[in-house]
Amino acid sequence: MDTSYPREDPRAPTPRKADDAPHTALTLGAPGPPPRDHLIWSVFSTLYLNLCCLGFLALAYSIKARDQKMAGDLEAARRFGSKAKCYNILATMWALVPPLLLLALVVTGALHLSRLAKGSAAFFSTKFDDSDYD
Repeated sequence: MDTSYPREDPRAPTPRKADDAPHTALTLGAPGPPPRDHLIWSVFSTLYLNLCCLGFLALAYSIKARDQKMAGDLEAARRFGSKAKCYNILATMWALVPPLLLLALVVTGALHLSRLAKGSAAFFSTKFDDSDYD
């Protein structure tokens, strides 16, 4: 068992010959994916699903995210892209859910009316005798 202190790391770089030039080491992490700005979805939301101006807000944040990405501020671009995504989701839900609910109400109303019509058909098909009116 090796008890010497400090232990040497086998992955440590080997020392090089010292020269007079100063050296700078820069450790770069793995670059992450570029932030998404959801611009196409925002344009679609603005043109087709723009209830309560949510699509316009999504478009504004998408443009801000694109500008920040081009300026090199990736953290701000991620933040604006996330807001644009949230507004796009809200605009899409706001535009799709009410018509689906209305369709469900129309279908259930039609089913209910058809059941009422079947029940009342017997009432309208009864024939009364003349003695019933005396």
